Amino acid sequence: MKKFLILSLVCIAAFSLAQNNETYIKANALFLPVGMLNVGVEHGFSEHITGQADLFVSPWKSFAGKHAQVYMLGFNGRYYFSEAFKKFYVGVDLSLARFNIQKWGYWNDEFYVHKNGEVTPYINSNLYQRGYSFMIGGIAGYQFTLADRWNLDLYLGIGTMQSFYKGYDKLSGDRYDTEGDSMGRGTNRSGELLPYKGGLMISYKL
Repeated sequence: MKKFLILSLVCIAAFSLAQNNETYIKANALFLPVGMLNVGVEHGFSEHITGQADLFVSPWKSFAGKHAQVYMLGFNGRYYFSEAFKKFYVGVDLSLARFNIQKWGYWNDEFYVHKNGEVTPYINSNLYQRGYSFMIGGIAGYQFTLADRWNLDLYLGIGTMQSFYKGYDKLSGDRYDTEGDSMGRGTNRSGELLPYKGGLMISYKL
């Protein structure tokens, strides 16, 4: 995780120095109250086109009793219909993430059932998943001008998330999803179409 964070920060720093046009640094106001960090750099390349690099960190090994660690790095290109950094925009986003979480479908006390119908002794609420994801999708938003150097960026990104992970029981440490593979060699894969980023970013022009 530390190497991933260092690489993310280096990429964002390099991105912010790529050109000499306007550059905004940003922080997501929605996540700070719950101890999650989402920061970014948006840089202008032309009258209508900008690019953004952003980093999301949820450091919680346990949040309300559930695993909630996520480290995500994203890049997106944006087209503003009016002019760069003002009003409506659309774009394309590419992100990658490392995670150690409990998926929402496991928030119950039922026994875990393998895909082949075999009922296991593991309780869903004690299970968590660890792996990585690749995401690609579209992004849309509106950027409000607050003051001379201050903006407010309201946005949402939706797309496909392809995840590769292994599942564990937090009480015993066992793999719960091996379906008879005692060496735990299997890796799960899931693909979903869903919102994977968004928020309200306070932006400051450098």
